[in-house]
Amino acid sequence: MIKIAPSTLCADFRRLEEEALALVDAGVDCLHFDCMDGHFVENLTYGPIVLKALRELTDIPFDTHLMIANPDAQIESYAEAGADHILFQAETDARPVRLLNRIRALGKKAGIVYNPATPLGEFETILPAADIVMLMSVEPGAAGQKFMPVALDKIRVLREFIDREGLPTLISIDGGVNDETAPAIIEAGIDLIVTGSWFFNHPEGYAGAMADFRRMDAEHGRG
Repeated sequence: MIKIAPSTLCADFRRLEEEALALVDAGVDCLHFDCMDGHFVENLTYGPIVLKALRELTDIPFDTHLMIANPDAQIESYAEAGADHILFQAETDARPVRLLNRIRALGKKAGIVYNPATPLGEFETILPAADIVMLMSVEPGAAGQKFMPVALDKIRVLREFIDREGLPTLISIDGGVNDETAPAIIEAGIDLIVTGSWFFNHPEGYAGAMADFRRMDAEHGRG
């Protein structure tokens, strides 16, 4: 069954505690945090202090995407704040396996993220050290963008390699996922979906969005 991780970036920040608890009550699998530094991407969002403030509310996994220029200098701060998954951009580190191993040494799940225009490159060497590989299906930095189908081919390539090698690595996707794009994403072999605008604006609320995802998974999933 696919895992669903709503992005807190789309939550109502005036009611962030209530939003987090409502998402947990709706049965989501993770809470996703888009941490932007205003350098790697133009937008500036939040840092470890937000994770720390919410951590005491729930033990649900915190899926943390570092859209920052210097992840190697920040991973300890996010680990201490309560991140369970720490993902960094492939474009920011020339030695990704080293950084993945550092994250794992902190007792966290380690992930690498590829932008739409970034080739997968030497993924055969990288994936054995990664717990999660996330594909951006929009340009990073803002919610509400249109899904870029190039991500589907990348999912299929990664799915074939992971299954052939028997790796436990999860494939995640972030950007433009809705009831129109999700079926093809699920059929391609995704494990974890980060969801934003469509989920938070679902006419039947968070529980309704989760029900739609479970239905689509039953109809299009590998199980």
